[in-house]
Amino acid sequence: MIRWNEESPKTQQALLTRPAVMASKTIQNSVQQIIEEVTCEGDAALLKYAELYDKRSNPRLVVPQEEIDNSAQQLSLELKEAIEQAYANVKTFHQAQQPKDIKLTTSPGVECELKYQAIDAIGLYIPGGSAPLPSSVLMQGVCAQLSGAKTVVLCTPVNGDNCIAPAILYAAKLCGISKVVESGGAGAIAAMAIGTQSVPKVNKVFGPGNSYVTMAKQLLSQSQTGFAIDMPAGPSEVLIIADERANPEFIAADLLSQAEHGCDSQVILLCNSESVIEQTQRALDAQLQVLPRRDIAQAAMANSALILVDSIELAFEISAQYGPEHLILQLAEAAPYLPQVKNAGSVFVGDYTPESAGDYASGTNHVLPTYGYSKVYSSLNLLDFYRTYTVQSITPQGLKNLSRAILPLADAEGLDAHANAVKIRLEAMKND
Repeated sequence: MIRWNEESPKTQQALLTRPAVMASKTIQNSVQQIIEEVTCEGDAALLKYAELYDKRSNPRLVVPQEEIDNSAQQLSLELKEAIEQAYANVKTFHQAQQPKDIKLTTSPGVECELKYQAIDAIGLYIPGGSAPLPSSVLMQGVCAQLSGAKTVVLCTPVNGDNCIAPAILYAAKLCGISKVVESGGAGAIAAMAIGTQSVPKVNKVFGPGNSYVTMAKQLLSQSQTGFAIDMPAGPSEVLIIADERANPEFIAADLLSQAEHGCDSQVILLCNSESVIEQTQRALDAQLQVLPRRDIAQAAMANSALILVDSIELAFEISAQYGPEHLILQLAEAAPYLPQVKNAGSVFVGDYTPESAGDYASGTNHVLPTYGYSKVYSSLNLLDFYRTYTVQSITPQGLKNLSRAILPLADAEGLDAHANAVKIRLEAMKND
């Protein structure tokens, strides 16, 4: 247990420091080589990486449509219904985010519009790692589906000689995705950014990944004209604010649910009760023993902290400083504190709102800014799949009125051609 007010500012800062993300020159050089190979060799490079990194003896790229169509038959009824329920909830929540164009008159004769247009081509990256992630397909795929993007391609690695998980394919089918590619890592990101014989070139890529995937997204967004990424990605994290009546078993379970993501994950508890913290530590020790991913979760706990604070108000100040990906509020009365929430990717309110609900099926999106980026980035939402542009229409009289603002500003900036574009029209009005 750490007593916040007894620590120096330097130690306090260290407690809120994330584990270092691998972004070494070695990773950058390796990813740059992969990008160059995909550029030159296309599909052949992706097949080579599947053999080398995914240990596939007879790799393929594009999943036949028949496999996607028949995926439901490979699932248990329980899993099929779970995917369908999650899909319905995620779709309902994001359907409500459909944007509406804006049209208004800013001054007589001057009409301005803000229009929304779906991004044409979307790439979705679904990590493979130790398990398939159909929930990630739903979180990204529903948004792509609702936006009406013309091209949607999904890339995911498949390990060894396993078949691609039918849960992945069924989630893709529900989202209307017909282009599924068995390719992962930096190579898959490069393929979607550049385009290959089998992988269409896209305008924007979504989805988390390891250090190589993250590096590929960063490098390609800087080098490929018209290519963008969703947000910076880092290890998963959660911060819990709990009071003296919070359930230590619930707290421990929520901490471990994030710790099991990876050794570089980070979990933090801020609590105003010494007794609750002590009970939480005992619950952590007990729950760890029965977790299949115990070693991973235990390693992540080394990056984590259980912190005693003098007040719940102070806990919110520390949380805002940290900027967590997930913020859980296990408070007797959370509603009065919600205005104090700042810099959080997604907030989970109450004892019976575990972070797992948002990861899978409540309806909110689980693609969230990590590593403190919640201070400037938002959770993934439907608008991320759109671009906006503006339109203006001006009548002759509107331009005449507006010239009283345009001409002095153009003169002040020394841009004579700008002024002349207005003056020449004013002269034409006089002649008419």
